[in-house]
Amino acid sequence: MTAEQDRTGGSTDTPAGPLRRTDEALNRRGFTTRRLRLRAAAVIVAITAGVSGVLLYNLTNVLGPDSVCGDAATADEVHAALGPGRISEEKSDGWSPGAYDGTAACRVTVSYGLFGPTGRSAALALALPGDEVAPPTTPEARLFAGGSTGAVLDSRAWALLPDGCPQAMRAEVRLLGSDDRVGGRAAGMATLAVAFANTAAEKKGCGGGLPAPSALSAAATPQPADLGNVCGLPGMAPTRDPQAGEGYRQTVTAGFAPVWSCEVSSPSGLNTVASFTITTDPRVSALDPRDARTEAYGRARWIGSSGENAVATCQGKPAYFHLDRKYSPGVGGSGLFPDEKDLWKQFLAAGGTAIGCEPIVP
Repeated sequence: MTAEQDRTGGSTDTPAGPLRRTDEALNRRGFTTRRLRLRAAAVIVAITAGVSGVLLYNLTNVLGPDSVCGDAATADEVHAALGPGRISEEKSDGWSPGAYDGTAACRVTVSYGLFGPTGRSAALALALPGDEVAPPTTPEARLFAGGSTGAVLDSRAWALLPDGCPQAMRAEVRLLGSDDRVGGRAAGMATLAVAFANTAAEKKGCGGGLPAPSALSAAATPQPADLGNVCGLPGMAPTRDPQAGEGYRQTVTAGFAPVWSCEVSSPSGLNTVASFTITTDPRVSALDPRDARTEAYGRARWIGSSGENAVATCQGKPAYFHLDRKYSPGVGGSGLFPDEKDLWKQFLAAGGTAIGCEPIVP
């Protein structure tokens, strides 16, 4: 073999185009023989493989866990809720997907950063409400449809454990950190919450088999308030403070089951002046109607300790009503609706009619 053939790898043909440029670049860097060029190629292959391995490890879940938090959810369900990347978990002391002690939780993180530990995290925990009419919800909450009960909020989702499990116990998935908005992954968050609820029920031996939601209700948006039909409840026109102006806003849940809620806000939209909640599924409340206190208005009775909750029998089942009247800047000290008794009576009458309840207030 001639020196020229040794230099060019066994051929005296002149490289053209990209090959010629590669050949010239290698020459400039001192790789002038076939032996040196083979050695350079081996180094390049090793570097390429190393970079590919780093990318594969940092940007995917290859060799990562198939499930998290004691089989509370699969890797696919976590990815649907938090996005693609490498999955890790951190369990608190005593964590079990079926245990409830008020503090136990499991943190799941999906890391997707190439050059740093960026990612999204969520905490999984069971919750058992206390003196609440309904689980956490707002008018903007997107309620489940299709055989399971729950909701997706701005930064979390919850799913009720199935029948046979502790009353009102729910599985919660709460986003953590600065990137704590559900955004376009509402369906994934709902599915993750239901998967966790199923695992918790199986571990507790109280059921399972809840389906993932077939759809989510639309998130409510603020609209001009009709103070003659507050919150869209026909005939609900409570007494207004004479100092109250116009321009109030209302945000109303799109649907009544299992939790309907409405917030009336000031014209600026910065202050909630009254909030209303109706729970039509008694399973979502831990309040026992047998513990109801004295008569409220009509057939309704006070329940709980806050003075903001009432219960009434509707079609043979308890229905819970929550009313929170707040201070309203720009109007009197008692707020937009100064007559609390009148406000409660109108809410019970109009709300009860809306859910098909027998008359509550005569």
